[in-house]
Amino acid sequence: MDFDPALLRAFVAVKETGGFTRAAQRLHLTQSAISHQIRRLEEQVGRPLLHRTTRRLTVTEDGEDFLRYAQQILDTLDTMTRRFQPSLISGVVRFGAPDTFMGDRLPPLLSQFARSFPATRMEVSVSMHLDFRAMIKAGELDLAVVMSRSDCEEGTRLRRTQLVWVAAETFEPPAGASLPLAYFPKPCVNRELAGAALDATPVDWHVVFTSASQHGIRAAVLAGLAVTVLTREDVEPGMKIVDGRYGLPPLPNVDFSLIWSEGGRTECACRFGQLILEMPDLPAHDKA
Repeated sequence: MDFDPALLRAFVAVKETGGFTRAAQRLHLTQSAISHQIRRLEEQVGRPLLHRTTRRLTVTEDGEDFLRYAQQILDTLDTMTRRFQPSLISGVVRFGAPDTFMGDRLPPLLSQFARSFPATRMEVSVSMHLDFRAMIKAGELDLAVVMSRSDCEEGTRLRRTQLVWVAAETFEPPAGASLPLAYFPKPCVNRELAGAALDATPVDWHVVFTSASQHGIRAAVLAGLAVTVLTREDVEPGMKIVDGRYGLPPLPNVDFSLIWSEGGRTECACRFGQLILEMPDLPAHDKA
């Protein structure tokens, strides 16, 4: 049998408000209309859902069971309505983020936003060497995810992680030569923090490979060309963490934070920012 949602709402309202009069006020109906809806519902179910006396109104045992299902159905209908109702929000969202934060998170995030707000347009910059802080300050982006040392409070922190030195499982440094490194181009927080840490050591090193793409750095590392700096979550099979080897110093924790431009909090940008704040963290790669 199919139940009319209006009848279910009337029944739930009577139970929650404790009476027909208050239920009618909540649903903006007359008391007689509520009584009629409850009678129709009980006729459809084939048993009483409410027990009425001159002083009290209580829910029967069958009514308690029916109430649970009715609430589940109404919750599902409300969720469907919110999900598929036409959105009046429109505009452009200009967003930037580093490769190491977005990874596989970006496609489902964009898909969810596009389904919910089809009248909006996205301009997305994903890179490890773009200066998103400067772009935010200049008003070229509405919002961005940036990396910073964990002792630098900035924006809304999304995730804290550890930087590590990484090499291929088969990597061995060339005998008698300086340590080869692979870096993202400047400006890059990974590169900046790694350089500062190396400056405090006697390690002899040189940059042998540079790429603006995380895939490029990954390829260089897995080929055994160099050591690089990644977040612990980005260590993949075929890689090993080499902290403390070859004289390499420890690296600090870093934060991924969400920052906004002065005029970036448009309605559509705020909706996208909320999706980022609610985004579940993906599981890390299996550690080598």
